[in-house]
Amino acid sequence: MTKKTNQGLKIICLNRKASFNYFFESFIEAGIILKGSEIKSIRKGKVNIADSYAVEKNGELILINSHISSYKEASYSNHKPLDERKLLLNKKEINKLTGKIQREGFTIIPTKMYFKKGKAKIELALAKGKKQFDKRAAKKRRDWDRDKARYIRKTS
Repeated sequence: MTKKTNQGLKIICLNRKASFNYFFESFIEAGIILKGSEIKSIRKGKVNIADSYAVEKNGELILINSHISSYKEASYSNHKPLDERKLLLNKKEINKLTGKIQREGFTIIPTKMYFKKGKAKIELALAKGKKQFDKRAAKKRRDWDRDKARYIRKTS
């Protein structure tokens, strides 16, 4: 699932489930530290960030539960698919994000992974979880929009 956009970004992976489960406040771009076999696997598109999130450990942001499949041709120097991966951000950005997490109950969720000028980047969203009634309302609105589009198509 790779597609090119007009900004020179090559999108590798999207987290479609995140917009249904969370309200987004802001987005931030971060680099990610990867091993050679991980980047090869990402270039093949064998990555899943649907259930992943970021936490602060020792003054650094760590991406947890992201699945990058093993690279078959890597032999003995292969990586573990569910390793924790360090995110590259400025200290000021890390402090701002951790403050929001601790005080206001936000979560850091990855929304998409892409290549920008040959480097793997990940877009993080500062998000707050939706309640069950919010999810039901979103589903109802989506269904209504779909039915409305069908009706307009039939009448035209």
